[in-house]
Amino acid sequence: MQDPIYFHADDNAFFASVEEIFHPEYKKVPMAVAGDPANRHGIILAKNELAKGYGVKTAETIHSAKLKCPELLLCPPRRGEYGEFCERINKIYESYTNYVERVSIDESFLDMTFFRGGELAIAHEIRERVARETGITISIGISWNRLYAKMGSDYKKPNAVTHITRENYQQILWPIPVGELYMVGRKTAQELEKFSIRTIGDLADTSADFLRRQFGSMGEALHASVWGLDDSPIARTGEHDPAKSIGNGRTFRRDLTSEQDIRVGLIALADSVAHRMRHSGVKCATVQVTIKDTALKSITRQKAVRPTWLAADLVRACLELIHASWPTGKPIRLLTITAQNLIPEEEAVEQISIADILPGFGAPGGS
Repeated sequence: MQDPIYFHADDNAFFASVEEIFHPEYKKVPMAVAGDPANRHGIILAKNELAKGYGVKTAETIHSAKLKCPELLLCPPRRGEYGEFCERINKIYESYTNYVERVSIDESFLDMTFFRGGELAIAHEIRERVARETGITISIGISWNRLYAKMGSDYKKPNAVTHITRENYQQILWPIPVGELYMVGRKTAQELEKFSIRTIGDLADTSADFLRRQFGSMGEALHASVWGLDDSPIARTGEHDPAKSIGNGRTFRRDLTSEQDIRVGLIALADSVAHRMRHSGVKCATVQVTIKDTALKSITRQKAVRPTWLAADLVRACLELIHASWPTGKPIRLLTITAQNLIPEEEAVEQISIADILPGFGAPGGS
């Protein structure tokens, strides 16, 4: 049986790239999109290439970024437009395949097995189309499994294609520091360092039994991933039916620990989810938040809310869930907000009106 052909397409500076379309002058200066730029305790949500050259990192504090680059230009997130660009880009992907799985506002997986033999040319064609039709530059990774496709899109940036095959994956990926492996966070990298496991190649040379003894089930997952054994498929376009839920998640390069960091991270996600709800003409009656720590262990919590499509309501509900379920100061690596129990706008208005007239009728429950 032949291997599938998977693409992972993304632009890690997506927010900054959209801002540069509206403000071409931003391309000439180090610039970053930041939550609450007036507040030096906010965090960097995205940065352009010039800012990256100063060492500015996504999810670091504004204060830290300014120390590296005092002339860093900061701008607030542009509500709505990011979601619109996401839709335009994914429509291009969907013109090539019926299997497009969106994993966040700025990245998607594509099953391109149908184009076997011409996958490299098609990847460049898609990259050029996205740039020509939207102004956004993307990088595409190609491989037989999802993880290596994702690592391929990260390997060369910006505006590049990297094909990781069974013949070249050891040459391309194994010299990379183990901390760059998607599943490995800062703390896990430090633990691996204790056993002289510094590169992905070092990890591959370590027995599965040893990794299992030291790291449990995560050790098994690490061994499988580094040998390209991930066989999870790519979902069919629309399989995660937006009529049932609308969500957005992000893995942060720097762990979120403070209240302010978490709030800013939620705001960026909630803006996208709220915009998509309004675009679809629906409101949600349930808000769900998924939280993942540095060891990739996650919890999911949800609560009922009065039907809403406002980002502020989503953030408020998620913060309440996090306060109730997540230890203060415990690092967060990934956050996902999902709006569930979607209701057409006109029905949501009726529900709110009845609840206002009859106190207690249809009151939202707890988490």
